[in-house]
Amino acid sequence: MGRQGLSTHAGAPAASEVPHAVDIGGTRVALTLRRSARRSFALQVDHRGARVAVPFRATLADVDRFVRDHGQWLLDRLRMRAAAAPPVFRVEEGAILPLLGRPLRLRFESGRRARWCSGQDGVDELLLPAAADPRRALLRTLQARALDWHRNRVEEYCLRLGLPVPAVRLSGARTRWGSCSSASGIRLHWRLIHLPPALIDYVVAHEVAHLVEMNHSPRFWAVVERIYPDWRRARLALRAASSRLPVIGDAEAADMGA
Repeated sequence: MGRQGLSTHAGAPAASEVPHAVDIGGTRVALTLRRSARRSFALQVDHRGARVAVPFRATLADVDRFVRDHGQWLLDRLRMRAAAAPPVFRVEEGAILPLLGRPLRLRFESGRRARWCSGQDGVDELLLPAAADPRRALLRTLQARALDWHRNRVEEYCLRLGLPVPAVRLSGARTRWGSCSSASGIRLHWRLIHLPPALIDYVVAHEVAHLVEMNHSPRFWAVVERIYPDWRRARLALRAASSRLPVIGDAEAADMGA
């Protein structure tokens, strides 16, 4: 995920993200334009492409000028990212992907529903219905597993703080692992289900802490420290691990809801 962020939260005017494009020396570059209550401009590149973050007040002319001023850097990063991008995961018999940090083998069988089992070699297996669209069946099964896992972990961390448990939904956002709103509850990215439980818990703890402090002030980080003391190491590990996650398909960029 490169520099995928962790969260957004309710408070000031809601941040927005829209598609944008800038011509850089004859090359048309597509970006995601994000407006928020920040004070500065920033360019970021992840495995989905480029993102420019700007203050609410910035005009499109300001945005385009900033991007062009950093055009060569941006083109270089996009070329490097394209060369290093992992291939799209092929959903086929015997393919292995991570689930909660452990290998999961895919198999196909007759039947109408996916089911979980343990292979003879001790590797967990997911048996998918052979008659179904394999990628769609895999995504649907992983997302259901993710939603169940996320709800349980949010409940655990809310109990630690003595908070009521909010609604928990899945997200497939391009740039955030999670978000928290006092009105709509917590959203967590379904792809977190690939990661070891300790790293998922860091994201969960971060979002639950926003139920107490809707900001990233020292008070907020004190809440995170209280319920997840090892958050500094986990944040670094999350950044490293996210770049190795399998890319199953375009559906990963959609908001899955629940």
